[in-house]
Amino acid sequence: MNKDNNKSEQMSEFNLNIHVARLLLNEPFFAAISRRVDKRPNLGIPTAAVMVNPHTAQFEMMYNPQFFEGLSDDARKDIIKHELYHLIFEHLTGRRPDGENPRLWNFATDLAINSHLGSLPEGCLKPGQGMFKDYPSGKTSEWYLSKLKENNFDPDKGEGEGEGKGEGEGKGEGKGEGKPGKPNKLGDNGQFDSHDHWGDVDQTVKEMAKERLKNTMRKAAEEASRSNSWGSISSDVRKDILDRIAGVIDWKKVLRYFVKTSQKANKSTSIKRINRRYPYIHPGRKTSRQAKIAISIDQSGSVSDGMLASFFSELNSLADLAEFTVIPFDTDVAKESVYVWKKGEKRKWQRVRCGGTDFNPPTEYVNDKGFDGHIVLTDLCAPKPKSSKCQRMWMTTEYYARSPYFQTNERVIAIPERGN
Repeated sequence: MNKDNNKSEQMSEFNLNIHVARLLLNEPFFAAISRRVDKRPNLGIPTAAVMVNPHTAQFEMMYNPQFFEGLSDDARKDIIKHELYHLIFEHLTGRRPDGENPRLWNFATDLAINSHLGSLPEGCLKPGQGMFKDYPSGKTSEWYLSKLKENNFDPDKGEGEGEGKGEGEGKGEGKGEGKPGKPNKLGDNGQFDSHDHWGDVDQTVKEMAKERLKNTMRKAAEEASRSNSWGSISSDVRKDILDRIAGVIDWKKVLRYFVKTSQKANKSTSIKRINRRYPYIHPGRKTSRQAKIAISIDQSGSVSDGMLASFFSELNSLADLAEFTVIPFDTDVAKESVYVWKKGEKRKWQRVRCGGTDFNPPTEYVNDKGFDGHIVLTDLCAPKPKSSKCQRMWMTTEYYARSPYFQTNERVIAIPERGN
């Protein structure tokens, strides 16, 4: 009894973060994605899972340390890659066709991913094996979903209409390998990881996560290209990745999301509302939500007029959501030119300074004024500033985003010039 308890404690101490760099040593693309995904042990799930954090729009991977402890290195590596493939193939960020059975879609996504993996634990869903022995490898999730529907596959029972004898035939004998004897020990019918949290976030958060993922994949592709190796990524998957990251990040959606997440509740009393605790004795409370955002605009000569015009164009539409305080700066804050952009107003862009760049003066100004969020439009060509008391985001051109003067964990968003 004591030995079993001690063994359980030791197994629960397995830390995936210690092993992941070694496991992905020869997988530069996966390694680059993995570094940007927070990994947390969780004994509440049987195996592993990926999700979008509903508060931060960051991707997270949860894993059961006891499950990972008993696996070989090859199996651990393939499970990590399986979870990262869910991100790469955008299974969490809205790719599921509308109106489809979510369980059936879960099976289809696993079949698509496991086509590319060879060392998963025994019994996992895989084309060419078991009840899916006649399913070809290398197809998309949408293709497998269509095939499962054609075969009347029941995701709750793990069975369809027999073996399925090829692509135009959905019916077989009704017996044999088309039906598993019992659910796999890793999960229902071989689906070993959890997809339970995929629907726990709203569409705005998903959009933010999707745009962030594009940026992460772009950086991972650059690292893989520099090392002249994509590891086990097939040429077809590589082409698909490069095609999907070719588009520019929708920085307007990112900016809107930032404003919405900066909103705080402002409470005040109102005689028109009934106080729930002391009705008709004390006035009630009303709550309004309006973000107080600081926009610090780098006025140095290296920040182009086109960049300023693009940014102001979007701020005109965002003024419907919040009030902005515009803070021009170069080596200090141009206090005489600070102004409040009232909610609903339309304004034109302007330049009032043309010097160097120092991020500390606008940071100090914002810290002292109690803003909810701070957006800095800049070329990033200055030393890293002191920390911000509110959430801060940096917006710059694609060129400067690729080669920033300093490194930061805060959001850095590249925007196109000339309003594109």
